[in-house]
Amino acid sequence: MRETDLYPPIKAYLENQGYEVKSEIKDCDVIAIRGDEQPVIVELKTSFNLTLLFQGIDRQSISEEVYLAFAVPSKLKKTNPWFRYKRDIIKLCRRLGLGLITVRFTEETPIDIQIHQDPGPYIPRKNSRRQRLLLKEFERRVGDPNQGGINKRAIITAYRQDALRCAAYIHSHTQATVSDIRNNTGVEKSSTILQKDYYGWYQRINRGVYTLTPKGEEALITFSDTLTTLKDPVKNLKKKISQGKMAKEKKATP
Repeated sequence: MRETDLYPPIKAYLENQGYEVKSEIKDCDVIAIRGDEQPVIVELKTSFNLTLLFQGIDRQSISEEVYLAFAVPSKLKKTNPWFRYKRDIIKLCRRLGLGLITVRFTEETPIDIQIHQDPGPYIPRKNSRRQRLLLKEFERRVGDPNQGGINKRAIITAYRQDALRCAAYIHSHTQATVSDIRNNTGVEKSSTILQKDYYGWYQRINRGVYTLTPKGEEALITFSDTLTTLKDPVKNLKKKISQGKMAKEKKATP
């Protein structure tokens, strides 16, 4: 596949729309003129990449009608950027005011040209719900337990902090009722956390009574540093967690 392979189908498509089309004028791959309208500029690439994006942005100083056009394989693989990031690519072009065209070559059917986005000014709409959730999470989260850019360890959210409070209280009492957990940890939604058991930390042994699973005990060791930043309702919990961590390390030593 070469960039020149894209030109004939793009030229034919534009000519069918009533444009006069020429190529390679002043560094522009494709130029289409129709009457007194703004010239349409199309930049061609065999795949979507930053070079194509940069060229499109540069051409916007010449015309408001700039399209990015690139080839799409007839059989998309999961590694292809268009397969993985189609919605994001369209969103990016919309924000930049660029048009977007894909050209798909197949053996069975004629060349398929799709216009996914026309050029035009874009004013992003604010998502008030997402902003409320952002501010709510910021307010509820205790301290700053994560490192920016973290990708290995689980993110410490306010929900996880509440779940750890519940687990810590159960750990110190072996088993506990929902009301006792709520009253002693201050976690208002402890009932929901225990019932949904999103992390698999709790085991219901009776109506309203819970104990910890092995996974829950493990979580107290894994997130022991997070527990120290929370209001610890359990006396000597740090000592117990430290002892458990030492035992785990000793067991893992060959």
